[in-house]
Amino acid sequence: MRQGSDGQTVIRFRAAGVCLLLAHLLLVGWLTLRPLDVPWATASNLRLFAGIRADLALGPVEAARRIGEGLLLLAPLGVLLPMAGGRLAVSPWASLARTVAAGTLISTLIELAQTGVPGQVVDVDSMLLNTVGVALAHLLVVPMCRARLRRKKERISVLPRPRDEAGQGATPTIPRVGMAP
Repeated sequence: MRQGSDGQTVIRFRAAGVCLLLAHLLLVGWLTLRPLDVPWATASNLRLFAGIRADLALGPVEAARRIGEGLLLLAPLGVLLPMAGGRLAVSPWASLARTVAAGTLISTLIELAQTGVPGQVVDVDSMLLNTVGVALAHLLVVPMCRARLRRKKERISVLPRPRDEAGQGATPTIPRVGMAP
């Protein structure tokens, strides 16, 4: 079942989701795939939680900033991917699984693309933080919004429809005329 009784609502909802999704992905691409002019680059981090431990060693403020950046970079995908899908009646677990899988793939693609960009390095922990950010955003926003939209749809479908031609009566009929001899 799609949102809205008419197709226009679904089309507008999905079009807005797709436009916002593309804008966000362009912004993420610009932020993560532009070359950095640095005198040296750190080695790639392929050990799980090593980067997070290093961030925590820098102090609480710097750790919160770095971990927060990792969580927030792809978090809007947790809302924009289901919005672009436009489904209203869907299993919450299936929706979460699809969204997290797509977020993981996008994060992996970004990390792999960074291998060819000067000054950028692969970091497994950033992939983990990006995926957790997508999952948290989805869990915090999407079920609540879908429930609200379902209630709104039910409320609209319960309202009586206005009668446009109430005073005109029955449709006139034309009497049958026999065949000519």
